[in-house]
Amino acid sequence: MTVTTPRLRVMVVDDSATIRRSAEIFLQQGGHEVLLAEDGFDALAKVNDHAPQLIFCDILMPKLDGYQTCAIIKRNARFAGIPVVMLSSKDSVFDKARGRMVGSLDHLTKPFTKDQLLQAVQQYGRADA
Repeated sequence: MTVTTPRLRVMVVDDSATIRRSAEIFLQQGGHEVLLAEDGFDALAKVNDHAPQLIFCDILMPKLDGYQTCAIIKRNARFAGIPVVMLSSKDSVFDKARGRMVGSLDHLTKPFTKDQLLQAVQQYGRADA
């Protein structure tokens, strides 16, 4: 029996064009609508306009880092229910704990595979969001 994930609107926030492009390709191959943001400020504007159902957010970004971006999203009652998964090249217990403290559900280590990304969408994406 195959579990099919409903088509979701997924945002990828990363200052690396390569990571954004890879994630976009993987997610589109999985049948999802993809929104891209290159930093935290860009992400906040797009969350407001497009209300994604899942957000993948890089931690290390200029201006507004991933922790700050996630915390701002989670403090807004309208968007607090959107699941956030942090993306990072760092895989320490501290990074994962800090992500949880600001409201993220999980942590994917870069570089991630298509399977890891789509598994996270299946696990955390909310069609009802």
